[in-house]
Order: sequence, then structure tokens, then C-alpha cells
Amino acid sequence: MAFSDLAGFERILKQAPGPDMEAQAAATARNAQLTKPAGSLGRLEEIGIWYAAWRGEGRPRIEKPQVAIFAGNHGVTARGVSAFPVEVTVQMVANFQQGGAAINQLARNAGASMSVHALELDRPTGDFTETVAMSEADCVRALKTGWDAVDPKADLLVVGEMGIGNTTSAAAMAHALFGGLAADWVGRGTGVDDAGLKLKEEVCAAGVALHGGKAPLAILASLGGREVAAMAGAIARARVLRIPVILDGFICCVAAACLEKAVPGALDHCIAGHQSAEAAHRAVLEAIDKEPLVSLGLRLGEGSGAGLVIPLVKGAVECLSGMATFAEAGVSAG
Repeated sequence: MAFSDLAGFERILKQAPGPDMEAQAAATARNAQLTKPAGSLGRLEEIGIWYAAWRGEGRPRIEKPQVAIFAGNHGVTARGVSAFPVEVTVQMVANFQQGGAAINQLARNAGASMSVHALELDRPTGDFTETVAMSEADCVRALKTGWDAVDPKADLLVVGEMGIGNTTSAAAMAHALFGGLAADWVGRGTGVDDAGLKLKEEVCAAGVALHGGKAPLAILASLGGREVAAMAGAIARARVLRIPVILDGFICCVAAACLEKAVPGALDHCIAGHQSAEAAHRAVLEAIDKEPLVSLGLRLGEGSGAGLVIPLVKGAVECLSGMATFAEAGVSAG
């Protein structure tokens, strides 16, 4: 499963396995016999069956969820697109490592392991209004960082990011992938004012004018960041390993969208954890055909929304696997 260029990565994605249909059928049959009215657990039933199909077990359990956080710096921040200085990326990585960020608390609450991966923070990506953000070799290295970060023994994956300027990068990628106007995809990110929002629109439009029309993975390299590519690499590795993934917010979903646009169906092992407050997140979710589990107005990033709903997904799986059937409980099915 090694790859040395974007074409090789795309070939692996095309060859990745699908769900186990026998496990799906077994889970569906079991769900129909559980001690509850049919359909009474709503989307929890759908989630449990989806999870069972990807794990290849009709009666699965979630015991080793993993959270992987990736950090990168963006050259486009020199354009003034963020309300925070680039030094915050390094400072937040230290906060993650010391256990002080929101995602640390949410991972612990969910019983998930957590790792943090800083990608060449002293070497920001190129300013994509003037050149590519990453060369193909840079992008491949970042994809491999994400690929290698996935624990093969994990049974559920959340990926998150930290990178000052990465909402601008993600907005430009979404604009290139899905069209429309730059304003359709640009939001306030860390809290820029109206002038900052207008500047972000101009920067995104300039980036897409220079790099638009490329293939999806080339868009990732040209407009993305190392942490964005690493998330894509981790999501792809999870697909190869049949590890279900909970997608986080706008930036994570744009990273995932590159995979889906490159290989339709590449995100079938993924579920959307939440809809964030970032303006264009809903549109990206619709574009990749994912319905969020919750919408709580979050806009933090770092995997927080996805980490928050790990217990929800665990609850769905526990209901499928742990509830008694009518026959087991001696209850009349009606």
C-alpha cells in the first residue's frame, strides 16, 4: 500500500475495500428483532448498521477510538487573512501536548487515544496567490504523515487540525472543487471583521484564478495545507483498514471532499459529526452527501465536534449489539 506520488495515492483509494455486506445484513436482521418498536431509535439504528458493515461484524463494539490532530502553517497568512498570528499554531500544539485544549477533554471523555502531529511548522506552505501551496512531493509527505498516524488497531477515527489561516485555504479549495463564487465559501474563521472577510474573499478568488481547473488531489496540493493533506491521508488509510471515520468541521470536510471528488464513494466509511458555525460547512456537507449528527454552533476545529459525538456513535453501536432481541428477552414481538 505504499505510494510515492498523487497518482499512486489515487490508485490505492480506487482499490480500497467496501463494506462487508454479510455483516450489514446480519446487523440489519438483528436490529429488526431488538426489543423496541421498529425505527424507534431513529438514526441510531442507521449508524449502528453502518458501523457493523464497515467493521465486518454483525454485533460489533467500539473499544479503541482514536483522535489524530495535525498542525501546519500557511504562507497565505502573510496576506492578513487571519485574526491571529501564525505563532499561535506552535503555541496550540504545545497546548494539545500538555492536555489543555478542548479536544483533549473531549477525547478523554470519549475514552479515545489522542496523538498530535506537527508538520514542518517552521516551513509554511507557499502563498497560493503566487505559487502552489505544496509541491507534489510536499503533499505526498503530508499525506503519508496522516496515513502513518492511523493505528491499525483503532476501531473508530476522528481527525482534527490546527493551522492559522486554514479556513482561507479550505475556502479556496471548496471554491475550486465546487465552483460558485469565492464569497459562497468564505467565512469569518477565527473571527475576522468585515474588512478581513472581504480580504479573504479576494485571496481565495486569486488562488482559484491561478490554480482552478486542476484535478482534486492537485487542488489539495495547490491550495491546501500540510495538515489538510494529512487529514486526507488518514481518512484514506482508515478506508483501507475499514475503520469508520467521524468527520469534523469545515476544514476536515473539505479535506475529505478532495478524496470524494477524486474517487466517488471514497467517503462511504465516514459520517459527519456535526455542522459547524462556519458559513460554508453546510454546503460542503451537502456536496459530499453527509447529514450531520448534531448542530451546536461550534467553530473551533481541532476535531472537537467529531470528538464530542464519539459517545453518540458508541451509543448507537451499543444499542445494536447489547440490546436483547424479543426472543432473548421473552417479550412478545406483537
